[in-house]
Amino acid sequence: MRPVAPQKDGPLANEDITSPDVQLIDAEGENRGIVRTREALAEAQEQGLDLVLIAANSNPPVAKMLDLGRYKYAAQKKAAEARKKQKVIEVKEVQLRPNIDDHDYQTKMKAVQRFLDEGDRVKVTMRFRGREMAHQDLGMQLLIKVKEQTEAIAKVESQPRSEGRQMVMVLAPK
Repeated sequence: MRPVAPQKDGPLANEDITSPDVQLIDAEGENRGIVRTREALAEAQEQGLDLVLIAANSNPPVAKMLDLGRYKYAAQKKAAEARKKQKVIEVKEVQLRPNIDDHDYQTKMKAVQRFLDEGDRVKVTMRFRGREMAHQDLGMQLLIKVKEQTEAIAKVESQPRSEGRQMVMVLAPK
């Protein structure tokens, strides 16, 4: 039982290239055609560069002469920049009751509007307690009112549906 060699991240380079021939691209970006891998590696080392496999799946594989450390650093910076620009969409929740007062309803709607403007999805939950369960039609009417008020800025991702003692509807920004 031999220990397993650690996996290298990034592209294959230098002695790790197993193909006998490669399509070589030199340091200036010129296509040099199909060259023996050993010759390409020797030439790259002469120039103080690395031979890096760019397209391993092509036939023959494409290798380029470049500085591997600089290449990995640039790739790392590019990935960090992409992560920085990424927007994580959150699901915000707004809870209502069937006998909500007008002012409280307007406050909740302002919150829904703000969440949608920020690009987040909104889960509107209608809670029923006690005898309110007998009047689920009032809750459905309120959820339909919410849907109609937000249809200019939001699309309904999941229609109002009953889940035990509550009704749930999900809105997403347009």
